[in-house]
Amino acid sequence: MEKIFITGATGFVGANLARLLTLQGYSLRALVRQNSNINNLKNLHNLEIIKGDLNDSNLAEKIADCKYLFHVAAHYSLWQTDKKSLYQNNVIGTQNILAAAKTAGIERTVYTSSVAAIGVGKNPVDETHQSPINELIGDYKKSKYLAEQEAIKAANSGQNIVIVNPSTPIGPWDIKPTPTGGDIILRFLKRQMPAYINTGLNLIDVRDVAWGHLLALQKGKSGERYILGNQNLSLKQILDCLAEITNIPAPKNAIPPWIPFSVAWIDEKILAPLGKKPSVPLDGVRMAKHPMYYNPSKAIRELGLPQTPIHIALKDAVDWFVSNDYVKLNS
Repeated sequence: MEKIFITGATGFVGANLARLLTLQGYSLRALVRQNSNINNLKNLHNLEIIKGDLNDSNLAEKIADCKYLFHVAAHYSLWQTDKKSLYQNNVIGTQNILAAAKTAGIERTVYTSSVAAIGVGKNPVDETHQSPINELIGDYKKSKYLAEQEAIKAANSGQNIVIVNPSTPIGPWDIKPTPTGGDIILRFLKRQMPAYINTGLNLIDVRDVAWGHLLALQKGKSGERYILGNQNLSLKQILDCLAEITNIPAPKNAIPPWIPFSVAWIDEKILAPLGKKPSVPLDGVRMAKHPMYYNPSKAIRELGLPQTPIHIALKDAVDWFVSNDYVKLNS
């Protein structure tokens, strides 16, 4: 049984990947921080949990007898106060794990980047697009770009590394939940979205993202990146689909971006000095000014990336949030 080392297994994408890998017969060793919530990993067979983090000096020893590595772990935050931890966890952490993989003789690594590292354009962009780092909005996107550059550098120096760039995953096991996916769904379910911004996202079922990782391991080309995405939808289309699923009325009115921008700016400038997180991150509002549309045709063509209908992924996300007591829906 081939053994795989995985980081980020307690998170949204990582938990779905861990489930898929164990179902496919792989043995897993998951690096989990000391204080991490491991509910996403309960009842998984062939899974060994070891405590530690990406700053450990003995990472190579922990990886030593594994054949493959999935580096999924990342600090995902849109708060401007998290700049240092974003760089430490995403950039330095990636340097550390890739160096450990080289020392340990890992045969192939799949690195989980993000479309955040690619940037946006006027039309749905593919893997050939790259926004300059100064045009990437927020410290999270910049940190993912810099981390991806570490993976490219390692691949260019001879390591066997495939890069995957998920768009906006939705579905079960979104435990935190994610700011651009599950959080939008939860706000809608709690009727906290009286209006919407004219923006858009590329959505994909998180279980298809998990398959994309495994297919990248099996078929991907070293040093190349693959956008793991599905359908480009406006925020209004997403909310209308949620309305059909739940019978909760979708907001009918769009508001100009300057309104939430002003609220978020004031909110963040007042609350951040007090050590509190504002209700809406300023970087999130700034990102919404540009539709985040992507073209996943390369991953579909070269990897066989599945394309589960988005309404199924949205419904399964709603069902998971309800069944795990994130929200109660009136029957």
